[in-house]
Amino acid sequence: MSQNRNRQQERGIYICGLILLGLLAFWLGAEHFLGLEFSLPPCVFHSLTGLYCPGCGGTRACRLLLSGHIFQSFWYHPGVVVAAALYVWFMVSHTIESLSKGRLKIGLPYTDKFLYLEAAVIILQCFVKNLVKILWGTGIL
Repeated sequence: MSQNRNRQQERGIYICGLILLGLLAFWLGAEHFLGLEFSLPPCVFHSLTGLYCPGCGGTRACRLLLSGHIFQSFWYHPGVVVAAALYVWFMVSHTIESLSKGRLKIGLPYTDKFLYLEAAVIILQCFVKNLVKILWGTGIL
C-alpha cells in the first residue's frame, strides 16, 4: 500500500459514500413502502441524434443491479457495475478499518486511477453501442 495516502480525502469520500447509501435507502424505501416511482426523462442526445450518449442505459443498469441482476446490469451499462464494485470495496474496507480503530489497515486507498478506469469503461461502452447501431442498424438497449 502507498505511504502517501490522503486520509482526510478518503474520509471525505467515505462520508459522501454514507450519504449516497442513505439516499439510496430513502429511494428504495419510497418505492417499496409508498409506491412512489422515480424516473428520468428520455435522453435528449439519443432523441435528437438516434445515437447513444455515454450515460444511456445507466438508469436501467442501476435498477437491474439493485434487483440483483448483475449480468443484465453490465449489459446495459458496464460503468454502473464497475462503480458499484469499487464503491462496495471502498466502503466495506474503510468500515472495517474504522471499526477496528485502525488496527486493521485494509481501507482501499483512493487513487485517481479509479476515475480513469471508470471513464475508459464509459467511453468504450458508448463507442461499442454506437458502432453496433451504425454498422448493423440495431440498438442494443
